[in-house]
Amino acid sequence: MIDASEMERPFTVALLPLTIDTEVVVEKVVAPQIGIGHVHLKVTDIERSVKFYADVLGMDVTARYGDEAAFMSYDGYHHHLGLNTWHSRGAGPAPVNAAGLYHFALIYPSRKDLANTVKRVLEAGWGIDGSSDHGANVSVYMHDPDQNGIEIYYDRPPEEWPREPDGSLKLLLEPLDVDALLREAD
Repeated sequence: MIDASEMERPFTVALLPLTIDTEVVVEKVVAPQIGIGHVHLKVTDIERSVKFYADVLGMDVTARYGDEAAFMSYDGYHHHLGLNTWHSRGAGPAPVNAAGLYHFALIYPSRKDLANTVKRVLEAGWGIDGSSDHGANVSVYMHDPDQNGIEIYYDRPPEEWPREPDGSLKLLLEPLDVDALLREAD
């Protein structure tokens, strides 16, 4: 048993190996409006990361824990993104060939909003790592100063999503013409 009073703050929970020998059937009960809330990233330098997310991606700082953590959002929400150096101050990026977060995604309300963001990213001297037209959405991939992957994207209306003959979603991996996207920016 873990005694929480003996843990450092912030703490890490150790997970034990788990194997299941029999098939477990669980009824899927999900609240109708459930979604993924926020992303919290380990970074090496709070100030550098805050500057990137504010200046390049347009987020606002909503709260700070000194020089150890910052919380950022769009439109006054308490936080969409948490950043901390609790276990990572001055360290290098996580290894590419290790388990962990591949990327998190920021969804834009329109293709034009995505185009404006890609333009701002490039004008800030930041590069993009790739792009793709997935049919249901148009995505541009990049990374932050700590090599955390970021997808910025726009969803097409559901009635435009490509479908398999059985009606299931068919995600594509087609090239995206980034120059054409940028022509849509202000």
